Amino acid sequence: MDVMINTINVRELLSSPESPSSPLSAPDLRHLISRLDSHSIRIKSTVQSYLLSHNSDFSALFSRCSDVVSKSENIAGDFAALLSLVCDRPVEADVGRIVKEIVEKRREAREKREILECLGVILELDGKLGVVREDVKSGRVVEAAEGLRELKAALGMKGGGDSHTAAEGEPAVYAILRKQWVDCFEIQELLLRFVENAVWFDRDANAVHVKYQIDGINGLKLSTIMNAMYVAGVLDYGLAKIADLITKYVFTPVVSCKANPIVEEGENNRPDHVEEAVLKMAPSVEPEGNKVDGELMYSNIVQIIDFFRQYLCFNDESWMCCFGRLTWPRMSDMIISNFLAKVVPDDVSKLAEFQQIRKLTIDFETALKELKFISSSNDKDHKLSNFADNVEVHFASRKKVQILARARNILLQSDFSLPQDYITRTLGANKEEGADSNRVILLFSSEECVVSVSAKELMKLVHQTLKDVCLSPPKVALEFYHAARNALALYKAIIPVKLQRQLDSINQAAVLMHNDCLYLSQEILGLAFQYRQYFPSSVKELAVFIDLAPKFQLLAEEVLQPQIQLVMSNLKQAINGANGFQNTHQTKQFESAKFCIDQIAFVIEKVHIIWEPLLLPSVYEKSMTLILESVFTRLAKEILLIDDMAAEETLQLQRLIQLLFEHLSSLLEPMLAMDEREKPQEAQKDMDNVRV
Repeated sequence: MDVMINTINVRELLSSPESPSSPLSAPDLRHLISRLDSHSIRIKSTVQSYLLSHNSDFSALFSRCSDVVSKSENIAGDFAALLSLVCDRPVEADVGRIVKEIVEKRREAREKREILECLGVILELDGKLGVVREDVKSGRVVEAAEGLRELKAALGMKGGGDSHTAAEGEPAVYAILRKQWVDCFEIQELLLRFVENAVWFDRDANAVHVKYQIDGINGLKLSTIMNAMYVAGVLDYGLAKIADLITKYVFTPVVSCKANPIVEEGENNRPDHVEEAVLKMAPSVEPEGNKVDGELMYSNIVQIIDFFRQYLCFNDESWMCCFGRLTWPRMSDMIISNFLAKVVPDDVSKLAEFQQIRKLTIDFETALKELKFISSSNDKDHKLSNFADNVEVHFASRKKVQILARARNILLQSDFSLPQDYITRTLGANKEEGADSNRVILLFSSEECVVSVSAKELMKLVHQTLKDVCLSPPKVALEFYHAARNALALYKAIIPVKLQRQLDSINQAAVLMHNDCLYLSQEILGLAFQYRQYFPSSVKELAVFIDLAPKFQLLAEEVLQPQIQLVMSNLKQAINGANGFQNTHQTKQFESAKFCIDQIAFVIEKVHIIWEPLLLPSVYEKSMTLILESVFTRLAKEILLIDDMAAEETLQLQRLIQLLFEHLSSLLEPMLAMDEREKPQEAQKDMDNVRV
């Protein structure tokens, strides 16, 4: 069969190989046909011999194919018969009906079985409720409590059983059973009355009585009542009122050191049987200055708690934890407010003395943990030790509040007015003798100015606070640092509002506020150089003051510039009254212009009297130069706008200008002298710069 599979190369059948592109001749074609015929005969012979040799295989193959065809025809016939049967008789309808009947019967059987099971459960629950009722009537409160606890889970009760209606989809009988359970659960009220009868307060004698035997019921003991409440899950509810009264009448006077506890046994006690325990609160001597003796207070509290551990909780850890949960939160708050908060040191040097109180507090909490009154793992129960451990923070917080309160009072009580004779004294011949303590020299300038008392007092407070930062522990130092920054920020928050109305007119208050801001800004720039190197390392990394200085410098400009604009506005109104200095050769017009000149001189002189003694010389000169420049520019403009000026009119204008210079001579001469002094200094600076 290989000869059939292999490819025949026609070019090989030629007698002589030539170029593939050359045409075939007639002899070549005849030779090719002959060779192909020969090759075809050989293939046929090979196929025939192959078929003969594999005759049995081909016979088996054909037989198998015949069987497959026969079976396919049989299946087709059977399927056609089945279709015919189905179409002739609707069997599927009968089958569907039978299946539905089976499903319905099974559902009815399942429902009946579930109803029977439900009835069995209801009967069982009702029986248990009956047992509980019998236990309550017979005084077996512990057994009744256990039964109620089991029934609570079975009936799906939540909380104390306030909701006993049937839920959606539940049988209505469940509501009835829950109502019965709630009726039985009234045992908690019965137990509460038992406890109140067993633990009662004699307010006349300041004593707490704990009876072991419940009155009126033989064999019912307080320990049984406590166990029943614990089993029923209502111990917190049962002890809540008792714990509240104990806190009010026992712990409160002890925390205030107004009473000392005394433990006594009842009069009817026998040596082998204790029926009653009494805790009396004997009045103590009032502490001097309302100071509380911490060691005595802690000792008394431990004694009281140990009394209730023995005679109320019967040394049961679970009951003791419940009693602690009900009393400790209020008691710890009282100890902090009445004792620990009052002994927080007022000075950094006294922080070490607080360590003894801290040790007493930690030992006190340790004793309470041993009594199982508070938890060892719950941080909320460690309020006292946490407060004592953070005494530095509490001290710093208190001092911070005091610093800010003092700064606020300084600013609110500030008076931005100067004595009436201050201007006279400072402008007099003995200027230095007239200067008072309000005059300061700026740190980064050789100039002097007058500031308000509040600014000096505020800066004094900031310096004192930063000195405390250098001597304090890191936590305290950080709070002091923030207090110093906040005190400075209070100036920006209070003074602009306090002087809001005064800033709308030309007065000393605005000038003093401007000077305050310049003074505070330069003092702030010096704080880092003065104190930073002495700060604790952690504070040194955070301390920043330079950001406050630009804010005060900006505030100084915001105060001064409106004052300058207000002066210019008044001068503008005065110049407008001259009606352009027209026709000054006429008497009426001359008098009007002269009045205008007098008004200009009056305004400038008033500003000079207010500003010159108070402002920095450089700020005063700059501000007055700006004002005078605006005045003379406006006057020159008005005069240049006059047309056809007569000779007499010119003389009158000259007289008016001369009059203005005479009025301002006292103001202009010092400024000209100051310019003459500054010119050599500026020239010297220029020469130094050229040499460099």
